[in-house]
Amino acid sequence: MTVERPALLPGAAVWTRTAPGGDYLILPDGCMDLLLMDNTLVVAGPDSVAWTGTAAPGTQYAGLRFAPGDAPTFLGVPANALLNHRVPLEELWSRGRTRKLLDRIRRAPDPAIALDEAVAELSQVPPDHLASHVLRGVRTGVLRDGGVLQLARRLGLSERQLHRRCLGAFGYGAKTLDRVLRMNAALDRARTGQGLAEVAAVSGYADQAHLSREVKALTGLAPRRLLA
Repeated sequence: MTVERPALLPGAAVWTRTAPGGDYLILPDGCMDLLLMDNTLVVAGPDSVAWTGTAAPGTQYAGLRFAPGDAPTFLGVPANALLNHRVPLEELWSRGRTRKLLDRIRRAPDPAIALDEAVAELSQVPPDHLASHVLRGVRTGVLRDGGVLQLARRLGLSERQLHRRCLGAFGYGAKTLDRVLRMNAALDRARTGQGLAEVAAVSGYADQAHLSREVKALTGLAPRRLLA
């Protein structure tokens, strides 16, 4: 079971999970996470496809999910360096700095609260405002209206510059970010009981078949099987 709430860091979320045991599927969502897993702080990089993990029954997790584009400024590492990877934090930070944070979290009565407070205190680097503009453009459908060139022009960049900045902020280009975020929005609608044909229409897909192809390409499963 996973429980999630807004974090102190704007746009982020704190979550806890007790594993029921066996394999579990993590869908790409454009985000990166810092989590306490097996007494180790681990960074979950952005995913371009679904990721399958496994855990023993009762395994406890506490994590913080950064808003898309925010984690690289906190970690000091470009997102594309961690694409589709899970990496111990001490491989990105010094061992001493990582140990200090880990000890603080382990001593706390509630690791999730301690993680939330520590990240908020340590987030001294200003956010990547260009990443915020890209994310806003993607979410408002700029790519579907005018393509990557239109988004790049809005930001005063060439397409190549935009792609490079997106790799560092999100782990992949604006088109892939759009696909990932649109799929998640569509699945959220489908979980409310909306039919897939209606979901496809309001989510910007050509038709239900287009939605199904995109979901299967990004998760490996057809929508109905995934939602089941």
